[in-house]
Amino acid sequence: MLDLLWYVTKMAKKRGTAPKRVGGKQKTDVVIGARRFAKISAIEGIVITSEMRARIAEFDRKGMSAEERRRSIMRVYRKG
Repeated sequence: MLDLLWYVTKMAKKRGTAPKRVGGKQKTDVVIGARRFAKISAIEGIVITSEMRARIAEFDRKGMSAEERRRSIMRVYRKG
């Protein structure tokens, strides 16, 4: 189930176009798979719980966009 989680960023521009610069630095987008994300998270002390896995599965079942997923996650973890 977790293997299906991945993050979409804009596709790389064709050669010959100038890369975006943010604050004087070149901006790059990176896409990583779910397994790699889980490994990085584990190193940082973040453990993906069964509740999180269930939420990811629900997002996939509903076909939610990245923006919808972010909003849903923010609602769950919002303080106050």
